[in-house]
Amino acid sequence: MRNTDVLIIGAGAVGCSIARELTKYQVRVLVVEKKEDVGGDASKANSAIIHTGYDASPDTLESQLVVAANPMYDKLTKDLDVPFSRIGGILPAINQEQYEKLPALKEKAFKNRVYDVEYLSGKELLKMEPNLNPETKAGLYIPRESIIDPFLLVVGYAENAQQNGADFLLGTEVTGIHKEQGKITAVETTAGEISCKWVVNAAGLHCDEIAAMVGKNDYTVNPRKGQFYVLDKNTSCKVEHIILPIPTKVTKGKLMCPTIHGNMLVGPTAEDLSDKEDRSTDAAGLKSVAEDVRHLIPNVNLRDTITQYSGLRPNRNPEGLHVDTYDDLKNYVNLSGVRSTGLTASASLGKYVAQTLLKLGMPAEMNPDFNPVRKGIVRFRELTREQQDQMIQKNPLYGRVICRCETITEGEIVAAIHSPIPARSMDAVKRRVRAGLGRCQGGFCGPRVLEILAREMGVSAEEINKNDKGSYMIAGKVR
Repeated sequence: MRNTDVLIIGAGAVGCSIARELTKYQVRVLVVEKKEDVGGDASKANSAIIHTGYDASPDTLESQLVVAANPMYDKLTKDLDVPFSRIGGILPAINQEQYEKLPALKEKAFKNRVYDVEYLSGKELLKMEPNLNPETKAGLYIPRESIIDPFLLVVGYAENAQQNGADFLLGTEVTGIHKEQGKITAVETTAGEISCKWVVNAAGLHCDEIAAMVGKNDYTVNPRKGQFYVLDKNTSCKVEHIILPIPTKVTKGKLMCPTIHGNMLVGPTAEDLSDKEDRSTDAAGLKSVAEDVRHLIPNVNLRDTITQYSGLRPNRNPEGLHVDTYDDLKNYVNLSGVRSTGLTASASLGKYVAQTLLKLGMPAEMNPDFNPVRKGIVRFRELTREQQDQMIQKNPLYGRVICRCETITEGEIVAAIHSPIPARSMDAVKRRVRAGLGRCQGGFCGPRVLEILAREMGVSAEEINKNDKGSYMIAGKVR
């Protein structure tokens, strides 16, 4: 039987942030994740925006956490070596009805203590973004809305947590929870039983199922699907800011913004589902994205699409972000309702949950050896020619470009496979170094990445998965 002090269920952005924060204390931390890699569900399929919280419901826990988290990202991303940029957001009012909503939206931002929101005229906005709808009457400018690499944020959290003593059990599903005298004593998993002193449920889409195991399922989670387009870096119509529609009660709406790596992102939809595994895209959903975004950016060129994808947000019913503790279950923390702002709030949620555990009796002795700095994989394409030459001299694998679209070398792929939280699938490599995320979507580099994975892992190519166990890339040899 494994033994730990704190067991975290779920290795998405929130679970990994909590793990990193807890390694600042002298406690043993173990993260269990049923997927093959860190990143969970929502954390690896979102709009990659770090929000200010300007449009959150005032006086809620979500507002408190998001507003607190935003300023943390300057230092956090530097410490974790994660690409991040404060490009700002624009909320244009195209028609009179939208125009009349601007004062209330600015007032809401002020209630959330986001005081740097500015009212700008249509002329000012069109000067900032020439591709905006020319009928734009006015709008709001939110300077601290930012973009990030969400994959590397999660990997950064996880690797730094691991370097500071946390353990990760990936590809491991929780199947049951044991309670005695008002406390959890052990958690059953597909990798065996784990005894523990405290349990944190950060299972996202499946948090209600974990809560049901301890009789705390007074809510349900219904997935809300968001479908996106990803446009080529050379698309004819670009924007430099996050272009946001006037939000509704259901969704922040369909937006257009740059990604941290230079593509254009368009979407998402907001479709309430019952199937937690339905990540399909469909013509109707993508058509609705195209129609809505063209109201904001009429010349958006969706013919430059290189891929479409969808993500599932864990929509809670009753709604609201919750961090719950219980008098009759004294060593359990339940997180639910962590939706589209969850990536942003992960930074503050780590601290909030750690403080909650201290109140539940977790030892407060600090870890004197905690190191907040994690160095990521060298991004070869971002180096100077002189630096590239030096890398190649040290390791010739950096002289072999595998992914031509993104200029990803064999050295980077091998580094991903042997990283602290190792990449063990095609998608895990893609998330760490972007091999396969370019224009051809792995059409050229895919077979070579497959060969490198098999070689470095010491297995046959038939054993390499696309993502989860059983998603084999090839069935066998034909000759």
